Amino acid sequence: MQINQQVILREKNMVACPACDRLANVGLLKESEKASCSGCGNYLTSYNEKYLINVIAFALSALIFLIIASSFPFLSFKVAGIESVITLPETALKLYQYGMTELALLVAAFIILIPSLVLILILYLAVPLALHKHTSYLVVVGRLIFHLQHWCMVDVFLIGVIVSLVKLTSMASLVLGLSFWAYSAFAILFTLAVSKLDRLQCWIAIEQLNSKEDVV
Repeated sequence: MQINQQVILREKNMVACPACDRLANVGLLKESEKASCSGCGNYLTSYNEKYLINVIAFALSALIFLIIASSFPFLSFKVAGIESVITLPETALKLYQYGMTELALLVAAFIILIPSLVLILILYLAVPLALHKHTSYLVVVGRLIFHLQHWCMVDVFLIGVIVSLVKLTSMASLVLGLSFWAYSAFAILFTLAVSKLDRLQCWIAIEQLNSKEDVV
């Protein structure tokens, strides 16, 4: 009876293509199938029963690597016998010390604070959904995740660091610290956690839990 109810709920799911607004029925997808817009071919969603397990694993791993990245030297460079070491939090702190308060806050928010918050919110959402446990905050958390993820610039920061390193190699002796490699791993895992969290499948799962709660 439970399986039939889930099938009925999924059959009712119509989604508008974000590119051309054409409606598509994505409720009858089978395992590992993807849906694309019949009009413009834009990707819509994919169905995977165990995707939440992967999301939880990626999010937890990303948080661990972010903690490591914030606890060890990020980069050290030596010029004329003078060596300087910088950590990841100091990238924003140095900007603050040079009087660029607004820029320091933006850097700290975009590369550490907001990504951390997004990962925590993903866990708050994915764990109850994976356990099929209804909680009152699922809708709010889901909206926050899909809104805040656009304000995370982890990949932009990492690319900027790599470009800067290429320019600095001719000026100083550089040594990449453990934090750099940990943050690189964090960037990959963060991207996987966010990309694997399918927006439509999340809302379908939340609606199913809300429907069961209303029946009870």
